[in-house]
Amino acid sequence: MGNRLSKIYTRTGDKGTTGMGDGSRIEKDSLRVAAMGDVDELNSVLGMVLCKCNEGNVKETLITIQHDLFNLGGQLTMPECVLITALRVEWLEKTLDAMNENLPPLKEFILPGGGEAAAHCHLARTVCRRAERTLVSLRKEYEYSEYIMAYINRLSDLLFVACRVLSREAGAPEVYWQSQRIKNEVAK
Repeated sequence: MGNRLSKIYTRTGDKGTTGMGDGSRIEKDSLRVAAMGDVDELNSVLGMVLCKCNEGNVKETLITIQHDLFNLGGQLTMPECVLITALRVEWLEKTLDAMNENLPPLKEFILPGGGEAAAHCHLARTVCRRAERTLVSLRKEYEYSEYIMAYINRLSDLLFVACRVLSREAGAPEVYWQSQRIKNEVAK
């Protein structure tokens, strides 16, 4: 592979537009660019999780997901280039099921925390949900593959389960939401 980026700045975006994969230019504050930015931010937060993650299966899964997210962003910039397919969604589902198999059933909601890697993973999960909301808004004005939404939706579920796995791996207890806590405090 030769030098793909020989010059980092191009000055082509100085007037508030950015180039798409098909050569067109769109406003940097468009929903399409916002969706691509949310996906990019999610990928960056996953990088933070990986810096703290020692669990081998989770680590390999998150690295694969980072590649998928890069492809997903590429598909948003070049819709004719289909990279996220039903096969990627099925892979997420199978991976999620395998991760969840050895976890105890949940009886309460979990608060973000459970060790440093798990806390970063909770942040990734919330950024994933934001990306999902942006993609829902984008769908109203721009058509993209149905598998993009399915992938992001499954990914937020997988990240929740990964939080639980990372919490167990770190030996950190999960912090359960206590519905009575506020009521008890107010009653005092």
